[in-house]
Amino acid sequence: MDLQILGTVVDVLEEQSGESKNGPWRKQDFILETGGQYPKKVCITQWGDNIGQHNVSVDDTLTAYIDIQSREYKGRWYTDVKAWKIEKGSGASGPAPSQEPNNIGSVDLGGEDLDDGLPF
Repeated sequence: MDLQILGTVVDVLEEQSGESKNGPWRKQDFILETGGQYPKKVCITQWGDNIGQHNVSVDDTLTAYIDIQSREYKGRWYTDVKAWKIEKGSGASGPAPSQEPNNIGSVDLGGEDLDDGLPF
């Protein structure tokens, strides 16, 4: 499955690092806001060398290619959205362009018109 999110970076959080049984690690989260009538904010994580390679900044318009993974810990579930590739610009400038029904993934709905005015 090829998932991607198009949007504008509204915040870049502080880099975190540590040591695990597998060695040192580092990660950085950024908040991407999608376009459209009902914009969504998504927290996306970059790991390791991807942090410096992509150099994400506030107000960047970009497409993040992502993997979504959930894990269970003590009876609760946690979901991570991890960017494995980032393309800046995406042929757009300014706020993220609107795509229907949303900007997450590529879904063929058989030509159905889903604009019923509801935010979900």
